[in-house]
Amino acid sequence: MTEDLFHDMRDRLQGATLQMYVSTFCYDCVRLKKLLDANAVAYETVNISKVDGAAEKLERETGKRGVPFMLVNGTTWVRGYHRGGLDAKLFATELAAAL
Repeated sequence: MTEDLFHDMRDRLQGATLQMYVSTFCYDCVRLKKLLDANAVAYETVNISKVDGAAEKLERETGKRGVPFMLVNGTTWVRGYHRGGLDAKLFATELAAAL
């Protein structure tokens, strides 16, 4: 059985708005989506290649162009990629801090 990295934040997640900024053909985005889906974490996808102004908003507010990034409650950004690939535990820790 896999560890539920989101167990301690389930109540806060239910009341949160999560927007995952992605792009077409992004392997890190696919990995993050699989992690969230496997753990029943609800989120909305914002494709920066298709949504007008999304890429500019991401760069303006994070200083980054890379995806995935998670926008938590419209105010706090959490990166969804790490050196060497997605670090699920680090992502969960940063997401919990943003909630």
